[in-house]
Amino acid sequence: MARNVSPYHQQIASQNREDILNAATTLFLDAGYDRTSLAKVAESAGVSKATLFKQFPVKGELFEATVIAACSTPEIELGSPPVNDFFAGLIQIGRAYGEILDRPQIASLMRTIIAEGPRFPELRERAFDFGTLPVLRALRRYLAEVHTAGTAEIDDLEVAGTQFLGMIASAVFWPRLVHGTWSISSEERLRAIHEAARTTSARYTGTMPL
Repeated sequence: MARNVSPYHQQIASQNREDILNAATTLFLDAGYDRTSLAKVAESAGVSKATLFKQFPVKGELFEATVIAACSTPEIELGSPPVNDFFAGLIQIGRAYGEILDRPQIASLMRTIIAEGPRFPELRERAFDFGTLPVLRALRRYLAEVHTAGTAEIDDLEVAGTQFLGMIASAVFWPRLVHGTWSISSEERLRAIHEAARTTSARYTGTMPL
């Protein structure tokens, strides 16, 4: 029989998880994956090792969770993209994605994956592509909705979603990942998102938005 957990204990567990993720993110970025131990994370978060191990028994799982947390976009931020206006819906999701890519921690976490992934297979396997998962889920859901509604003819949701986000990332994220001093203005980022949305909309509706 499953044991009921009181709201108080749920709140404590949620706070512990937040503290653990915050401490882990700082340590991973400052010390790297190799030199960050679960024991150090527990100490920095102010929780017992047993508490941390209960939630994250493997370091790779903890790193995965830090990446997901850093890249998460609550549903309220994404809103409800209009099904009857494909271009506007793409802009809405694209802007949320652009904001995620603009977070300072994202590039640093991705550099950690690239730099240390070859020596730690569990890091590479668990962290691959998690930087885009939250928005990818929302985008796939939206693409399925517009396809069902007949607003756009999308034969492969995976390809359409990956290409759309890829166009945005290539303009606003990958240059910053390679060149630490590179920057892009909010106007330039929005222009890149609009161009990606125009291209995707034209491909799947047959009409180029203005």
